[in-house]
Amino acid sequence: MVARGALMPMQRSEPTGTTVHCVPDELLYTVEGGVARVTINRPERRNAMSFEVIGELRARCRQAKDDANVRVVVLAGAGDQAFCAGADLGGMVATAGFYDAHRARGELAGLFTELWELGKPTIARVQGFALAGGFGLALACDLVVASTNAQFGAPEINVGLWPYMVTVPMLRSMPPKKVLELSLTGRRVGAEEAAQIGFVNSVVGPDQLDASVDALAESLAAKSPAVMQMGRDAFYQVLGMNSSEALGYLHALLTVTSMTEDAAEGMAAFAAKRAPVWKGR
Repeated sequence: MVARGALMPMQRSEPTGTTVHCVPDELLYTVEGGVARVTINRPERRNAMSFEVIGELRARCRQAKDDANVRVVVLAGAGDQAFCAGADLGGMVATAGFYDAHRARGELAGLFTELWELGKPTIARVQGFALAGGFGLALACDLVVASTNAQFGAPEINVGLWPYMVTVPMLRSMPPKKVLELSLTGRRVGAEEAAQIGFVNSVVGPDQLDASVDALAESLAAKSPAVMQMGRDAFYQVLGMNSSEALGYLHALLTVTSMTEDAAEGMAAFAAKRAPVWKGR
């Protein structure tokens, strides 16, 4: 990925209850124009996520969440072969005891939760492979922009496993029958089919990928950060509710949102035919 601004190698992180030491430059982080760009920088491993990299991703999610200058997060993989080919926990798990191995596997579930609770829109910039845990990572983002060379899939069944935790972001991104089909067959899905299924938002040529992601990120960063957080949080909240509960919750939230300064500014700007000036409150 060609990032804007100086890329910063992440050399340590502090995920809750865990101390990890990431190899320098394996995760890159930069913030510019309200957009935080997080890049898994392991192209020689097709950007597979080690235990340490997953810990760093979780830490950067928290960093972006707490940084008022960040309004959008873009997640990418370095090089042109892969967004992320999955989890690369083999070395750590092979030498760990049962409990430590179990805890390591759970870090991926924690990463999905960090993304959903980030409070700011997230975009997956996908080129090449997005497989297994990498498939889940892309789907855990709010929006997915894919190159025409992208390939998605949950191939765990082919090696005697199952995409257990990945099932959740899959179910949040496509019909249940399609989730089951992809899990049962382990087959790969191209970008065009992914868009037809509905878990990819747009498909562009490889030479247009960065420009398309940048335009989308810029558009999202220009919205009210306060209303963006409230609305995005509400979207994920109602996913687990029945219709009557969801409508009651959203009715109340509309009244709360209408009382914010940004809502008043937005309506005033619309009436005056000018661009709004958001205060984030």
